[in-house]
Amino acid sequence: MRLITVAGPPACGKTSLVVRAGAALKARGATCAVIKFDCLQTRDDELYAAADIPVSVALSGGLCPDHFFATNLEEAFAWAAETGADICIIETAGLCNRCSPHLRGALALCVIDNLMGIDAPEKIGPMLRLADVVAVTKGDLVSQAEREVYRYRIRQMNQRAVIRHVNGLTGQGCAELAAIMTIAPDIASVTDMRLRFAMPAAICSYCLSEMRIGARYQKGNVKKAEFGEGHGA
Repeated sequence: MRLITVAGPPACGKTSLVVRAGAALKARGATCAVIKFDCLQTRDDELYAAADIPVSVALSGGLCPDHFFATNLEEAFAWAAETGADICIIETAGLCNRCSPHLRGALALCVIDNLMGIDAPEKIGPMLRLADVVAVTKGDLVSQAEREVYRYRIRQMNQRAVIRHVNGLTGQGCAELAAIMTIAPDIASVTDMRLRFAMPAAICSYCLSEMRIGARYQKGNVKKAEFGEGHGA
């Protein structure tokens, strides 16, 4: 079964893109199953169900969605295999832009949109910089010049990725993405696979439900900034 990780900031159009790509895959005779990792709540499973795409939702609650994803990946992959799908697509939350859910040996897709601001690619971490494919949405809402500049800024951050402009509402460009998905590496098991980049770390008193503010309550992995010195350390 082929495995694809789809990551990107909230509201950039990940679900619409995957639904459209799923329809294009079905037209090619390939089937996909989707696991949606999110934090507090989602109704995206209704969109997948309406498109007749097998879907399973996993909510991380108070945990970092990346850590939640990593600790549940084996079970998610096994569920997708049980559906008989040819392709397993994992759509995961990208809340802090530091997320790093991509795996070595699996196709990595990052979705961002043209309305995020010209400096957005520079602010996004491993989910963009280590992606194999970058899909840019909402290009119909900006000028051609803005699209070209945005593409250039993406290329500065990731020199090797395939960059494609897509529209999750109309489906424009999603058939090409589906074609790329069909040639993703075939994977027998995710056990012992490695992440492309280490995940954000935060093992401190607040991770353990501390709510009081003050240095006396802060223990563990605590990072202090230097204020008034430009960029904080």
